[in-house]
Amino acid sequence: MRLFHLSDLHIGKRVNEFSMIEDQKYILERILDLAEKEMPDGVILAGDIYDKQIPSAEAVQVFDEFITKLAERKFPVFVISGNHDSAERLAFGGRLLNSRGIYLSPVYDGTVMKIPIADQYGTVWIHLLPFIRPAAVRRVFEDESDLITDVQSAVRAVISHMEIDPNERNILVAHQFVTGASRCESEDIQVGGLDNIDASVFEAFDYTALGHIHSPQNVGKGMVRYCGTPLKYSFSETDQEKTITVVEMEEKGMLKIRLLPLKPFRDMRKLRGTYMELTARSFYRDMNCEDYIQVTLTDEDDVPDGLQKLRVIYPNIMQLLYDNQRTRASSQIDAVQDVEEKTELELFREFYELQNNQPMMKQQEEFAEKLIREIKE
Repeated sequence: MRLFHLSDLHIGKRVNEFSMIEDQKYILERILDLAEKEMPDGVILAGDIYDKQIPSAEAVQVFDEFITKLAERKFPVFVISGNHDSAERLAFGGRLLNSRGIYLSPVYDGTVMKIPIADQYGTVWIHLLPFIRPAAVRRVFEDESDLITDVQSAVRAVISHMEIDPNERNILVAHQFVTGASRCESEDIQVGGLDNIDASVFEAFDYTALGHIHSPQNVGKGMVRYCGTPLKYSFSETDQEKTITVVEMEEKGMLKIRLLPLKPFRDMRKLRGTYMELTARSFYRDMNCEDYIQVTLTDEDDVPDGLQKLRVIYPNIMQLLYDNQRTRASSQIDAVQDVEEKTELELFREFYELQNNQPMMKQQEEFAEKLIREIKE
């Protein structure tokens, strides 16, 4: 049994106001190419198919084309919803698509959809658990609501009610945060670790195919794995190699993991140096200047219109930063004074500008100010 494990496509995502849709179309075509070469028995998509609960028409078309091409090639596809998806929207038409080998996890109602796949060693059961929150589980299991206090107890309750044959091979597809996993800047984080789950929750499964964390990694003692995103979505991921996780199962207890590298249309990289160094032809001659770039200038004086000038050479600069004596001194002062001397709106305004390389519009400031006031009340 050979399966592709993918997650966190985030179709329709924008990074620093740059649309990633063309890059996503490209990488999905590369995944199709690798599927034709490897001929997997199925493709797992472990949540966050879209970047928004109400995806754009273009994002829906991109995903529709991807799963249609997989279905045309007779590759079964196993899809769950993530925290960025609308479970109801993603599940639409699921019962019709089952006949084409496209299995979409329904909205959780107390049962977890499971699909059998047979090979020479018997049956592999693939269990599709969409992203869940404690409130949804408490509604289903009212008699146990007092015991369901956090995400871990919610997932544990869900698994305890699942039909799992320990004599068969079982794969769980889920979208949660397992304690100990390494995060990236592009992920959603709940304050205080409220979304944490211990890997021991999944010990009933031969393999747990996880989504939610963008860095590929194993967690816990058993075969619990995040495959990571197929593309880089933040500059904290520049040193990562994005891959497809290939899961190969033989008889029960025999499982291997392989990685297939994914080369993007545009990479994400960091450049650092003075303005003169970065604009010297010898510096960028052998570089793909179309990549998405974060530039850190080390000039002591700001370069007038530096971003626009640099974009003549590097058109896809996402961020322009300065690192010099002035900015380092400012950072040290701000670190001490921020909390005591700046208002919540000022701090939010600075955060927005850092993330988007542009100031907030008046309408956005008014909305943020109203929201802060309501929270404080």
